[in-house]
Amino acid sequence: MRECEMSEEIRLDFPAESDLVRTLRDALDRQDFCMVEDLLRGLTKTSPNSIIELSNDEWMKDPAVQLPPAVLLGLWSLEYKRELTSPLCIAAAQGFTECLQYLLEHGAHPNLSAGGKAALHEACANGNTDCVELLLDHGANPNQLTEDGLTPLHLCTTPQSLRCAKAVVRHGAKVHLPSEEEEETPLHVAARHGLPHHAQLYLRYGAHINHTSSSGETPLGLACSEAQDKLEEDQDEPHLQLCHLLLAYGANVNLSDSERRTPLHKAARNVQVKLVQLLLDHGADINAIDYNGCSPLSCVLQTSNIRQEWQPHIVVQTLLNHGSIKVWPQALLKVLTACASSPKTVEILFNSYNLVPVTSKWAEAIPEDLFQLHRPFYESLFALEYKPRCLQHLCRSALRKHFGKHCHSLIPRLPIPRSLQDYLLLQPEGFII
Repeated sequence: MRECEMSEEIRLDFPAESDLVRTLRDALDRQDFCMVEDLLRGLTKTSPNSIIELSNDEWMKDPAVQLPPAVLLGLWSLEYKRELTSPLCIAAAQGFTECLQYLLEHGAHPNLSAGGKAALHEACANGNTDCVELLLDHGANPNQLTEDGLTPLHLCTTPQSLRCAKAVVRHGAKVHLPSEEEEETPLHVAARHGLPHHAQLYLRYGAHINHTSSSGETPLGLACSEAQDKLEEDQDEPHLQLCHLLLAYGANVNLSDSERRTPLHKAARNVQVKLVQLLLDHGADINAIDYNGCSPLSCVLQTSNIRQEWQPHIVVQTLLNHGSIKVWPQALLKVLTACASSPKTVEILFNSYNLVPVTSKWAEAIPEDLFQLHRPFYESLFALEYKPRCLQHLCRSALRKHFGKHCHSLIPRLPIPRSLQDYLLLQPEGFII
């Protein structure tokens, strides 16, 4: 076997300027895959393990060069000065199963590394299951590392690659191997890309549920960081499914990363209502503080303006009803400025206090366009300048103080009309009295 790394000492069989490579690139550019396969088979007769330089700096900088997406996938990278590959890697990346079998039967080594990757890496990265199984049947190493220290499982990053992952695992891949630099396991990769079925596979084969990466990230924390979708009532976003799965397997809900951010910090910052509720149901520390002094409540308040269509007020309401420590009253003016475009958030936060003096500075903090857009609410808020709150609100505050962190569970049990329960739970009404 000849291992091939990206260095000046590599002896190329076919450099980028050679006739064969030019013909190969032209065939790929035209998506003439029959021609590509013929070229690869022809190489096998003389040198089945040849190293091909598909590109270099000069060629990639040529403004006349235009590559279709299918060619760019798995073959070229603008990050490298030189892009090396082999006939086997090209066939595996493009999914040429018959050609791949021909190459293997005529002496191509399944573990030859060209350009930092072997054929199995290319097949997994492109979700070509038949190629993966063929390579494994011919002795491909399921735990071979790329130049960047990644195993084939680390490259299974799409839903379509599930069968690839299953095949690699069946052939002895170690599901708990961390990458060399980031120290992330395949479970981390599944968490980042929202792949619950991959995660279930790895967990079934013994993946370490609470393994931390070099940045202190756990699979659960990573799943919460990457959860970005706005969900409808009947939706179950992949990252949410993943978190359900990870928690069911015993993930520690309060493990924090190197910045001391917990999964709840990340779910709150991403305004993931269902995920926040799920974490709280599993004992997440609602008042954990990160290195920047932020609680989960602070995190959602900081993003309420840019994600107001995701209803950040519901996350704020949920956290407050579960006993979140409120913002320091003297800082409310700053919070008001940051959340001005989300009046429901302002209303819920304001109503969580027994009494907060409203001053003329509050009105000055709201931009005119936002004031006009939400005029009824802000007029009701500013009308409380130097005035006490109504008796009904004071009663609400007293009850909420009595129930504390159990507001979310005890108030719905009270024998009172639903409208009063909603009032006690800080359901926004669009105005303040």
